Amino acid sequence: MFTNEERADYWCQGRKIAFRFQAKWMSVPTQWLLQLMIHLGQAATSKGTIILEQCGKNKGYKDMDICGFCPEDNCCLLEGPERIESIINMKRVWKTLRVEGVDVIFSRDAGRYLCDYIYYTSLYYGSRRAVFIHVPPLTKLVTAESLGNMLQKIILEVLKQCKPENM
Repeated sequence: MFTNEERADYWCQGRKIAFRFQAKWMSVPTQWLLQLMIHLGQAATSKGTIILEQCGKNKGYKDMDICGFCPEDNCCLLEGPERIESIINMKRVWKTLRVEGVDVIFSRDAGRYLCDYIYYTSLYYGSRRAVFIHVPPLTKLVTAESLGNMLQKIILEVLKQCKPENM
C-alpha cells in the first residue's frame, strides 16, 4: 500500500482505452503526458511473469488489429526515429525488484503490435516520459490482488526515478 507521504507526492488517473492502430493518438489529452504515462498490456503467453519494457520501436508492424487495420508503411511515425528509449531506467527497476522476489523480467522488445505501437507513440509525444508493463493473465496463481501488489511495487520504483533530483 502507498503511505500517506507517497500519496501526497503523486496524482494518478487510470483509463481503460480500447486501442487500435486507426485510433487518433493526439486525441489523448496532452496534460496526461506532463510527468509520466504508465501503460499496462496483457502478455497472454506469460505464465505469471511481469515484463518491463525499456523501448518502443517504430517499424515492423505487419499484423492487422481487430478492425483489420495496419499502420501506414508498417511504422508508427513515418519520420520518427527507429527506436525510442524511456527516460525511466527499467533495468534498474528490474534489478531492484528481482532482489525483492517479484517475478519480473526486463525486455527491449514489446512485440510490434498494439502494445509496442502505443508505447512508441507515447514515448515520442511524451518526450520519453512513459513506461510499458506487460502483465500476465489472471489465473488461480496470479490473482488480481497479487498482481496489484506487484504492480504497486513496480510503480513505486518507477516513480522514484521521476523525482526532480533523479531526472
